[in-house]
Amino acid sequence: MFAAERRQLILEMVRANGAVSLRELARVVQTSEVTVRRDVRALEAEGLLDRRHGGAVLPGGFTRESGFPQKSHLATAEKTAIADLAANLVEEGEAIVVGAGTTTQELARRLARVPGLTVVTNSLLVAQALAHANRVEVVMTGGTLRGSNYALVGSGAEQSLHGLRVSRAFLSGSGLTAERGLSTSNMLSASVDRALVQAAAEVVVLADHTKLGTDTMFQTVPTDLITRLVTDEPPAHDDRAATELQALADQGVQITVAGAPGGSAGAGGPGGDAGPARQQRQDVPLPGPRRQVPGAGGGLRSATTLGEQGPGAERARVADLRRR
Repeated sequence: MFAAERRQLILEMVRANGAVSLRELARVVQTSEVTVRRDVRALEAEGLLDRRHGGAVLPGGFTRESGFPQKSHLATAEKTAIADLAANLVEEGEAIVVGAGTTTQELARRLARVPGLTVVTNSLLVAQALAHANRVEVVMTGGTLRGSNYALVGSGAEQSLHGLRVSRAFLSGSGLTAERGLSTSNMLSASVDRALVQAAAEVVVLADHTKLGTDTMFQTVPTDLITRLVTDEPPAHDDRAATELQALADQGVQITVAGAPGGSAGAGGPGGDAGPARQQRQDVPLPGPRRQVPGAGGGLRSATTLGEQGPGAERARVADLRRR
């Protein structure tokens, strides 16, 4: 296929879906991700689309938000690996809140196996994933349905969260940076996410590498209130995502990275298998003290390192991510 034909097909796919991953583009046009990345860069220079880490989206900058059908096709293997790791953080009999998003929907499917769990959510998709789970109680907020992501928003949703207290909040978003924290493109969604954060003693952000270093319009969780980030390993060429991971760790965020089987999180990558064997995890310890979330009671825990190797070895692993 000639370059002009490839680029026309890429443009048609992005226009049809709103957002498409580089992996999916490469599969459809039957070429390498390196070639597709070059094509996407050329189309961006013409103002026909915008590049994102790991994909391409319709032009629109800070204010554009892809709908659920578009988001569900982005970084699917990465979201699966992230959800598997995040589910391991939830204990039997715990009470948690789970926000809206395609990654949190994947998490909910795994939480159906945790007995005695209580899940508070504003997401119809999360509630649906847990609807038939035995011994899992689902509590939905009130509010107005936002059709683009099947979430309840508005004052009704926020008021229903007043006075609520749970152990953890699991949230996703449109972008994550060390400077601003988690952000989203919609004001109503951001407001409800902030209310979910206020209800939780700890905040766990689920974000694949395509969101690292991306900043969107409305801040939902500032960096100093994020307890832990669960993410996937950035590709070797993605220096920006690796740099952002290091910056987040430097600010006290515990980082858990989904890696390849049989090695550290630096091995393998998003291009690897997404099956159960892939659930190797790496925790990056806190480099220093962090601010306590109000009402959490006592200092927040530092991350547990694999093999008890100590902070120096773990920080070296994050630095290795950045070098590759």
